[in-house]
Parts: sequence; C-alpha cells; structure tokens
Amino acid sequence: MAQNVKIRAGGLQAIRSVDPRLVSYNVEMTEVTGGTFWKAYTPEEIAGNGKFPAIGIFKKGSLMQVYPPIDLTNPRLRKMAKEIGPVWVRVSGTWSTKTYYDFDGETNGTAPAGFQNVLTKAQWLGVLDFVREVGGKLLVSVANCEGIHSAHEPWQPEQAKKLFDLSRAYGVPIDAAEFMNEPNMLSGSGAPKGYTFDDYIRDQDIFNKWLHENYPETLAVGPCSVGGGQMGRMKMEEGLLKIIGRKVGTERLLKGAKEPMEVFSYHYYNGVSERIAAGMPFVHWKAEEVPSEAYLDAAGYCARAAAKVRDQYMPGAQLWVTESGDAGGGGDTWASTYLDVLRTLNELGSFAVISDGVIFHNTLASSDYGWLHHSTFEPRPNYFAVLLWNRLMGATVYDAGEPIREGAHVYCHSRRDGREGYAYLIINNSMTDTTTVELPGDAVRYTLAGRDGMRSAVMTLNGRELALGEGDTLPDLSGERVSGRVELAPGTCTFIII
Repeated sequence: MAQNVKIRAGGLQAIRSVDPRLVSYNVEMTEVTGGTFWKAYTPEEIAGNGKFPAIGIFKKGSLMQVYPPIDLTNPRLRKMAKEIGPVWVRVSGTWSTKTYYDFDGETNGTAPAGFQNVLTKAQWLGVLDFVREVGGKLLVSVANCEGIHSAHEPWQPEQAKKLFDLSRAYGVPIDAAEFMNEPNMLSGSGAPKGYTFDDYIRDQDIFNKWLHENYPETLAVGPCSVGGGQMGRMKMEEGLLKIIGRKVGTERLLKGAKEPMEVFSYHYYNGVSERIAAGMPFVHWKAEEVPSEAYLDAAGYCARAAAKVRDQYMPGAQLWVTESGDAGGGGDTWASTYLDVLRTLNELGSFAVISDGVIFHNTLASSDYGWLHHSTFEPRPNYFAVLLWNRLMGATVYDAGEPIREGAHVYCHSRRDGREGYAYLIINNSMTDTTTVELPGDAVRYTLAGRDGMRSAVMTLNGRELALGEGDTLPDLSGERVSGRVELAPGTCTFIII
C-alpha cells in the first residue's frame, strides 16, 4: 500500500541526545595478528546464485581461511576511516581470548602453551597509531584462556597489564574494556576447559576490580553477551526460550556480580548467514525477507530487550552494541550490497529512538560485512550510507510523528551542521509501492538506491554512482534541492534536510 508522509518544519518533541560516536566499528584481533576468519564469498554467491552445503555450525572450520595481518598504515584505509569521523574502535573477538602479548619478542612468533596466537609489540603499536590517526577511542577485551589459568583458578592480570601499560606509555590509553568476548558461548569462547558461568562471574569481578584500581580512566564494559532478545524469528523473551535464556543468557552473566560496570554491552545480528544456516535454520533470514517489517524490527526488539536488563543491573549506563551486522558467520551474501543498507540505516534510526549509546559494526574492513573490501579497501554501499548519516544526522533525536510501517520508516534528528531545522531519514521498504513525502518548504534530498537492483554492489545517490575517484577522492555527496511533494521509489533510503 502506498504511503504518504508529512514532514514538519518545527514543533517536534525532542527524545534524547545520542552519543557522537554512535557509528563505530570493530577491527578484529585476528585481523591485527593475522589468522582465521570467514572466507570471502564468490561473485556468484554475492549475486544470489550460490549454493551452500548442508553442514552444521559445528563443522564451520571448512568455511574459514587464513588471512595475513591487516595493513593499518594503508593510506586508503586511513583516509576512508578518517572520513567517518570520531569513532570507537573495538579490538576484540574470540581470537583475543587466546592471544599472548609478546611485546619482548621472546616467543619468536610461537604461541606458548595454553594460547593460540601471538600479538607483537609492532602490531599493537600499529593499532594505537591507527586509533590516534582516526581520532578514535579504544575498546578491547583481554586474554582469558588456559595459558592464563585453569577453569577453577582465578584469572590473573599479568598479561593484561602488558597491554594496558604499553598503550598508556605510548600515549593512546585504552579507554574501555570488556573482560572477554561472548562469554555465554563458553564452548567456543576460548576460555579454559571446564569453565562455567560462575567461573566467569568470579573472573569478571576480578578483572573489573583490577581495572578500577589500576586504570580508573578506563570504562568497564560488559557482559558482551550474544543471542539475547531475538535471533532470526526466535524471540528469546517468550515461552520456553525465556527459561533457557535465564540459564545461559545475559542475566546469567550478571547475577551475583559485585564489581560495578559503567557500560552495558551486547552483540546483535539479525540472524546467521547462509553458510552456517543449516545448523541454525530458524535463525536465518532469506534475502527476500530483508525489507520486511519482521526483519527490520529485530534490531529495535533486541535493543528494547537489552535496555530492560540494563535498567535492572546497570541503571543509567549507556547501551553499547559491541558487535553488529546483518548476520553472524561473516555476513550474508548480500552484506556487501545495497540490500543491507536498509538494515544498517534502520538500525541506527531505531536504536537512537530507544537509547543513547554506540553501535560497533563488525567490521571496518574484514569479511563480506566489512564497510570496506578486505584487500582493496574499496568502500561498499554501507560505507557511504553511514558516511551520509554522520554528515547529516545530528545528536538530538526527535519524535518524527509518523508510526513505523511498511513504506515509511521515518526518523528525525537535528541537523549535523548545527543549523535550525531537521534531518529526516525515510526508508521506503516496500518493494512495490512509491512513498509520497509532503514538504513544508524548500528542502535538500539525498536518495540512496542500488544501481542494478537491491543486490547491487554499487549504490547511487540521487542517481549518481558512488565510487572513489582519482587519488581516492570521495564522490559527490551533495543533495538536490526539492520542494512540494517528493516521490520515493520502492526500496530506497532518503535523507531530507529542512
């Protein structure tokens, strides 16, 4: 059904102010050290013509490949990262839980017993240089594996102290820290054999107390959980899943904890990708479902569920999504195409209405859900989408006065340039009907679409292709002046500035 949206020039009710670093990202520890990560999709798979073997998630090793360390000094990578603006940079992932900090070169690149991989001093200084260059703040997680302690022995801080002290001495201190990545998935987390939730709560308290006493400038963030709220079509707060969630979910990681944390964190993916869908069929969405109300509501549902837990255990704390993307398992085949832009922009808009905090996209430049291509660092559609968000959408969030419905996902912020007026985002997620927007006067329009359809690897802005120019210059990101009534084609995302 075609929708009509009426834009207002004033009188909207302010909801909140959002964190200026709302748009942030991950650089996985496996990227820094080099290591295994999800295989890149083939062109056929990205186009939607690939077939995936009927294997379960526990046989996913064949779907990984070994990558060399990322070159964080690459001029294009740094330029693209700086254009996004001030961000949080998270260096974490399951790889971090098993990483030995060899800052003296004593291991000669070989991981000691109980660890899986090695981080050198040069590699870590490269991270710190990158964070400083892009004007970022740094979030990490630390090692918590058998190389540190056994399951029934308390966690020890000697390794973590190396990381924190080197960062502080180098002039880029660690600004925030989660104890470990995804602790409610203990079987694959890298924690010591036999590790239990009670062991985790004990060690999280030890870590946070150590952090507060020795690095008081660093925010304690947690519990870094995954699978809460909603995964695919499964809502974890309903029926039997609610009972299961109490045993292995976020609250299980917080009950009994004594040391306070300053930020509440969780991970959110709309589901799992095609390559591991056979093992979790009810947690996978098909490409044709991406524009649906059910799919697009999942991010907001999870944020609301997380906010309830936050309010109970950490009232007043910011809400951080420290990993986010379209799908766990390295992203869906369409993650690098225009189709995922609907999810990305809708998540930012809905999250800002629900809470103040930060969303860390997974990742900046690795796997198919990276904003930048892994090896060339060429921007993908999502990169230009978040770039426009950061250039246009200001910090104050307003009630747009329009109910969310198919064809009209409407969000409103102040203008990023500080001028009087509003910045609207309107997502027409209908694949068949045009949405009509009535403007109160002159405005500037920025309409995003796929050049070759929804699964296009190239996005357009008001009909112009978005691609880097000579010398890695950004394309023309200016809008076009409009007034009166504006027609928004099916499957488009439009910023309107008044």
